[in-house]
Amino acid sequence: MLAVRLPEGHGLPEAAVLQLRDHFESCQFSIGGHLSPWPTYTSGQTILHNRKPCSYDYRKRAGSWQQQPLGTTKPRYLEQLENYLRKELLLLDLSTDSAQELRLQPYREIFEFFIEDFKTYKPLLSSIKNAYEVMLAHQREKIRALEPLKAKLVTVNEDCNERILAMRAEERYEISMLKKEKMNLLKLIDKKNEEKISLQSEVSKLRKNLAEEYLHYLGERDARKILIADLNELRYQREDMSLAQSPGIWGEDPVKLTLALKMTRQDLTRTQMELNTMKANFGDVVPRRDFEMQEKTNKDLQEQLDSLRGDYEEVCKEHEILLQLHMTTLKERDQFYSELQEIQRTSTPRPDWTKCEDVVAGGPDRWQMLAEGKNSDQLVDVLLEEIGEGLLREKDFFPGLGYGEAIPSFLRFDGIVENKKPTKKDVVNLLKDAWKERLVEEQKEKFPDFFFNFLENRFGPGDAMAWAYTIFENIKLFRSNEVMSQFYALLMGKRSESVYIKQKETVVQLLKEMTNADSQNEGLITMENLSTVLKSTFPFKKEERIQELMEAGGWHSNSSNADLLNYHSLFIEDEEGQSMPFVQKLWEQYMDEKDEYLQELKQELGLELHDKVTLPKVREALMNIDPGLDKQTLNSYLSQAFQLPMTELPEEGEEKEEAIMEQLQIALEQLQMIDLRRMGPREQEPAS
Repeated sequence: MLAVRLPEGHGLPEAAVLQLRDHFESCQFSIGGHLSPWPTYTSGQTILHNRKPCSYDYRKRAGSWQQQPLGTTKPRYLEQLENYLRKELLLLDLSTDSAQELRLQPYREIFEFFIEDFKTYKPLLSSIKNAYEVMLAHQREKIRALEPLKAKLVTVNEDCNERILAMRAEERYEISMLKKEKMNLLKLIDKKNEEKISLQSEVSKLRKNLAEEYLHYLGERDARKILIADLNELRYQREDMSLAQSPGIWGEDPVKLTLALKMTRQDLTRTQMELNTMKANFGDVVPRRDFEMQEKTNKDLQEQLDSLRGDYEEVCKEHEILLQLHMTTLKERDQFYSELQEIQRTSTPRPDWTKCEDVVAGGPDRWQMLAEGKNSDQLVDVLLEEIGEGLLREKDFFPGLGYGEAIPSFLRFDGIVENKKPTKKDVVNLLKDAWKERLVEEQKEKFPDFFFNFLENRFGPGDAMAWAYTIFENIKLFRSNEVMSQFYALLMGKRSESVYIKQKETVVQLLKEMTNADSQNEGLITMENLSTVLKSTFPFKKEERIQELMEAGGWHSNSSNADLLNYHSLFIEDEEGQSMPFVQKLWEQYMDEKDEYLQELKQELGLELHDKVTLPKVREALMNIDPGLDKQTLNSYLSQAFQLPMTELPEEGEEKEEAIMEQLQIALEQLQMIDLRRMGPREQEPAS
């Protein structure tokens, strides 16, 4: 027997509950113990059981139910459950996100009531309920797992919408531009159509005029033919009459003459017809001479058009290149501007060099002279020289450096030597005298030994060492002085004598060329002559460096080629041996060109500074970057780079070449010491 359980708070009287239970007990089972199909039988429907609909037992029981129908009154328990369900649904707040979950709860409670009341079916109903609960839990987990995907889908949807809007905006802009272009093209088409109509009307008018003229001339031609025929007929009649009146004049038979005259007239008529046919057929034909002239003119115009088209294409290509160069320049400008901003932000403030005017001997005037045309780094050197000069004059003695191998030969001495305290001018004059004597002699001994011998000859053996230390300290201090810095580099073995000698020879050669250009021997040449002399003396210099030398010589952007220049003033030296800006610029360019030459050599070798390089590779690289090198100069470069005498250099192609190698950095430093110049153009000129 099933127990009927009502929900709590049902509010029914006890008698009604008992009546409802009696009703369920009396009508819930039918024959065979199966549930009654109420109320479905009232509508002609049946409830399927766990049996096949075609089975005999099923049909029998179904027939028995139809034969013995139950009462049609709805059970009070069912009404009470429906009321309870309706009441619970009305109390729910369905505006929240979990409305469906809340709506399911009353149905779950009603189902639990059925499970509790129908004890016989409780296991089956519980398993059904659990299966649905498990499925609902599984679906909740799946929904919870899909929530992030939903959020991501929303984000992707928003991004896609933004892209779509952007694409639509771009499409609208393109459509507007295309519409504008379409309108312009339509206007152009209308204009062309108007021109076409105008031309057609003009052509039709000309055709009409041509037809009228043709008819006019055709009539004239016919009238002329008739007139000619009439004139011929009159002439023929006159001739016939004259023949008839005087037949004895010709001495011929009149019949024969008449026949000949008739045949002649027929020939004339035929010839006249052929002539008219020729005129009609070839009246519009152009003479060959005119045709050939027009054809030649057309050919010339076509060639001119092809030339102009080629020039136009070249200009277009140059325009594209210039646009790319412009864009590159803009990027470089922005980059440089950013670097400038960063430098301005991080750099230290520039020093106030005017504070040195009161410290340097000679006051503001001398400081202005010393600081003119110098940057901060050079001003620091000048200031250090001024400070060092004061300290140097305060010293009375110098300590000897000893006899070590690292000590230059002219400074090897133990003890104390006197500071002779010469002026800068005296030191420069002494160095110039040493150079003059060095250039006169055969240069058999090394330069430091020559210098000490020179001092011994000039001041005697007793004071030679003191003067050697004194001059050494001065030239080591005054690096900004051109004469002293070059002499110091020679004494310390950092530069070869050939560099100084070649520089002096270049200056002398320039002065000689300028003197030759001075045809009036007035000491003046034009700026154009100066440019010509520089280009002939330095044929491998770049144009911008020739321009720099011109500017150092006194040429300015507002100067003309006819301006005169006192070329002797370019080679004057002051009392301290300092050259004019022109000679200084010449020296700076020489050093820069040497550095560029060595950098090209390094790039051609393709090695790092610490790598070893063989003699054949250096030989090949030198010939590649400077094809104009002669064999003697090339061997001198190789001899210096690998520290080998010229006589010991192997010939090109010998096996022992590969065994000669040196570290690249050392080889480049050795080449930096000697006179290194480009001997030919940067690239081989193609044979013409």
